Amino acid sequence: MKEKDINIEEEEQLNPEDTPKETEEQEEQEASAEEKAPIEQAQDEIAELKDKYLRSVAEFDNYRKRTLKERAELILNGGEKVLTAILPIVDDMERAIDNGQKTEDPAVLREGMELIYHKLLKVLESQGVSTITTEDADFDTDVHEAVAMVPGMGDDKKGKVIDCLQKGYKLNDKVIRHAKVAVGQ
Repeated sequence: MKEKDINIEEEEQLNPEDTPKETEEQEEQEASAEEKAPIEQAQDEIAELKDKYLRSVAEFDNYRKRTLKERAELILNGGEKVLTAILPIVDDMERAIDNGQKTEDPAVLREGMELIYHKLLKVLESQGVSTITTEDADFDTDVHEAVAMVPGMGDDKKGKVIDCLQKGYKLNDKVIRHAKVAVGQ
């Protein structure tokens, strides 16, 4: 038993000597793993950020292409709503022309034209078009265009609209055609 005990003791004595070497190797491996870990983490983070960047660039490019396409379609077909609203008025005009050949009464023709005119005004109003009022209005350069100055109208007519030569129109409060007016001096 003594020999077995000695062998065990010898093995134990050898193991403590080997243990520091193994421990040092393990520590070196762990240290090198720790050194690699920040580099690998940084590389992983760089790869992840690069992927996000490329995806963002691709997404923005797709957005830009989509908006350009939508804008082109809007320009091409933007007036579709207005034109489809006006088509029934064109049909009414064609019927009025056909019926005008059948009758000689100017009152009937005038009444038909007035009905079509009022229908057209209603369609334009539904699309946001309104007329600029000029009757008894002060001259305003934002909505009026002076084409004539009328002298000798008196102080009460000075700077006022005397006559409207051509109606002006607004589209949703934006002037699309100035009213051509004569202004008192």
